Amino acid sequence: MADHAFGGIRIRNLYKIFGSNPGAYVEAVRNGLTKTELNVKYGHVLGLRDINIDMPSGSIQVIMGLSGSGKSTLIRHINRLIDPTAGEVLVDGTDVVKMSETELRTFRRQETAMVFQKFALLPHRTVLDNTVFGLELQGVGRAQRIDTAMRWLERVGLKGFEQKYPNQLSGGMQQRVGLARALANDAPVLLMDEAYSALDPLIRTDMQTVLLDLQKEIRKTIVFITHDLDEALRLGDQIAILRDGEVIQQGTSQDIVLRPADDYVANFVKEVNRGRVVHVEAVMTPLTLGNGAPHGPTIAAGVTIEEAVRLLASAPEGDITVVDATGKPLGRVTFRQLAGAMVNAQETGHRAVA
Repeated sequence: MADHAFGGIRIRNLYKIFGSNPGAYVEAVRNGLTKTELNVKYGHVLGLRDINIDMPSGSIQVIMGLSGSGKSTLIRHINRLIDPTAGEVLVDGTDVVKMSETELRTFRRQETAMVFQKFALLPHRTVLDNTVFGLELQGVGRAQRIDTAMRWLERVGLKGFEQKYPNQLSGGMQQRVGLARALANDAPVLLMDEAYSALDPLIRTDMQTVLLDLQKEIRKTIVFITHDLDEALRLGDQIAILRDGEVIQQGTSQDIVLRPADDYVANFVKEVNRGRVVHVEAVMTPLTLGNGAPHGPTIAAGVTIEEAVRLLASAPEGDITVVDATGKPLGRVTFRQLAGAMVNAQETGHRAVA
């Protein structure tokens, strides 16, 4: 599957109810029965309610929420470790829910790979033997699987550690093994369930950088579960925020930070360092007709305010032109505007919404 154009993931009208007779209550939940009512009156637990998410091919989709929000339940529907009560999970256009056991087994081995919070390494196997494990299950020949595994171990910074055992490695190094094992399978979908949550903050940031650097090359469709907003904002091309099994807001990091859907999301984002999230085009003054010729220094759209300030600290006073990937001018911004936006969240928000 990895060798053809991959169509991404589409989740449609997905419900999950836990209990002895979940199907009996789907319609009631559709009609407004609350999670509490379902539990108290009928002894069933609502895991997911009417989830609809499009995950574009080659992007990082972050699913974020607090404990109990349903995010881990959701990711386990993608490779059908959990069966839905109702709904569709379309991976590359095929509904995983309708797969036979044989089809599902092939799908899990060849089209998805998973990285776990607790590393899930086999303690009696070396780093190399852990990395080749998925390829063994696929029946790949020994020479080819070792060649593939060694290439990925080098890419994640573990060259020279291939004969070590998991208990000889730090947590961060163990997670690198887990990532190399997943990448060695060459599956188009990479599922990462709280993959970095057990790591110390500095190691966690380092692993985020590893993933972002790799993604520039591998362009997998990555579904990343986290409860950490800073991690979500740094990694996600798209972010979906869950609460009590429902999607509260979907969008880019810009959408989430600048236009929170409700007080719940607003409370999440109020302490965010917006300079590291908000892009220069949220602060710029758009060009008017006939005022489009670039002059002076330029900066690319998509650069964060903090990075722009660093890049332009030595720029002379005056306008800086914001340009798109082709060099076309989009707007102008001053160093004063950029610096002001870093310390004045309200200014950033008002300008972006205006």
